[in-house]
Amino acid sequence: MRLLMIFSLAFLTLSHLFAADVKPLAIGTKAPNFKLLSTDGETITLQSFKKAELFVFIFTANHCPTAQAYEDKMINMVKEYKQRGVAFVAISSNHPGAVRLDELGYSDLGDSYEEMQIRAKQKQYNFPYLYDGDTQEVALKYGPMATPHVFIFDKDRRLRYQGRIDDTENPYIEPKSRDAINAIEALLADEEVPVETTKVFGCSMKWIDKVSWVEKSDAEWAALPVSVEEIDSLGITRLIKNETENYRLINVWATWCGPCIVEFPELVKINRMYRGRQFEFITISADKPDQRDQVVKFLRENLAANRNYHFNSTDVYALIEAVDPEWAGALPHTILVAPNGEIIYRHTGLIDPLVVKQKIVRQLGRYYADND
Repeated sequence: MRLLMIFSLAFLTLSHLFAADVKPLAIGTKAPNFKLLSTDGETITLQSFKKAELFVFIFTANHCPTAQAYEDKMINMVKEYKQRGVAFVAISSNHPGAVRLDELGYSDLGDSYEEMQIRAKQKQYNFPYLYDGDTQEVALKYGPMATPHVFIFDKDRRLRYQGRIDDTENPYIEPKSRDAINAIEALLADEEVPVETTKVFGCSMKWIDKVSWVEKSDAEWAALPVSVEEIDSLGITRLIKNETENYRLINVWATWCGPCIVEFPELVKINRMYRGRQFEFITISADKPDQRDQVVKFLRENLAANRNYHFNSTDVYALIEAVDPEWAGALPHTILVAPNGEIIYRHTGLIDPLVVKQKIVRQLGRYYADND
C-alpha cells in the first residue's frame, strides 16, 4: 500500500508538470534521442535518420481538426523534400485516455496506437508515424504546444526552426507564409533560417493530467436525464423527412434483440462525439407498447441522453414502411438521414462503428475550415 501511495504521488507530481511547465526546445538545442514504435510495427530512433541532411519532427494527432487540415500538406512536403535528403517523422504524444468524446467531433478516430495505424493506412502516410501517448516522454523533451507543431533540425541535429507549418489552417487557401518550407529551403541552401520561431495554432496537447477532465465529462453525462416518448407512424415519417439542419442517425432497436444490445453503447459514444455539431441521435424502440418499463430501464442503464421514442403500435410493418421502405425488417436497423430527408446510409444488423463514424464525419467535415 505504501509503495502504491508513493507511486501515485510521483505520478501526480509529474502529471502536474505536463500542462504547466513544458516548454519548446530552444533554438540551437541538440535533438533529444527517442525510441518509439511506428504504426508499421518498427522501432524508430533518432539514429534511424543519421544520413539525412535535415530532420523534421512533427507533433500531430488523429482527432485534431487542425492536424487533419495539414495532413495533405505534410504528405506533399515529404514528396517534395525526401528526395533532397530531408527526413520527416510524425509523432502523436496525446494520451488516449485524456481525450474526451466531445473532442472527437471532427474525426472518426481517437489517439490510441491502434487508431493511429488505421489513420496512417487511410491517408497512406509516406512518413513514419510514432506513438508516444503512454509515457509522453518524447513530448516532455521536445515541448510541443499544440498539434501540429514542427521542429526542424540541421545536419548536426541542432534545432533551427520550431513552430507552425504555415499561416493558414484552411487547406483550400494558399498560405502567405510557408514558414516550415522556408526554413527547409534555407537550411538546404546553407543559409540562415529567416524566421526561427513562430506561434502555433491547433489542438492542445492531451497530457496525462487531463484524464480527470474525461472522468468529469463522463460523470456529467451519466447525470443527464433519459426520457422516452411515444411515437406513431406519422411521427416517424416526420422524423425521416427531417426538416432541420441536422444529420440524423436513427437506430431502430428492441430490448429482446441481442445485436441491438451489443451495439447500443457504441451508438451512445457516437452521439457524444458529434452532438455538438449539426447532428442528432434518435432511437426508436420496436418493443410492444406494454413493454415501456423495460425500454426505459435499458435506455437509462445505457445513458441514452438523446431523443428516444417507443413505437405505440404492434403493427411492425407500419413501422418498417415509415422508417425505411428499403428495410426488410430485421433488427437492428440504422440509417443516417440528411437535412433534406435523404437516407444516405442504411445498415441492418450490427453496425461497424468506424464505418458509421466515417459516414458522419464525411458529411460534417474534418476541418474547421469546412465552416468558412
